[in-house]
Amino acid sequence: MATPENHTPENPRMPLTRRNYLILLVGFLIILLGMALMAGGGSDSPEEFNKAMFSFRRITLAPILVVGGFVVEIVGIMKRFK
Repeated sequence: MATPENHTPENPRMPLTRRNYLILLVGFLIILLGMALMAGGGSDSPEEFNKAMFSFRRITLAPILVVGGFVVEIVGIMKRFK
């Protein structure tokens, strides 16, 4: 079977390089760190209110890390290295 003239062979090169996978790993670790910082803060008794749930770490820092981790993941997927 003959191949058509406009058919180009597929690029045998992998779409993601080792650097991309390292960036993806770093992004995943940043997301895990953000999730770990969000954990906890509840009280043992329902009659007792614990203000630790609304700390800077859980309300501000952890979500910024999670969103930053997702941005790093996007960069790791989209970035092309030569």
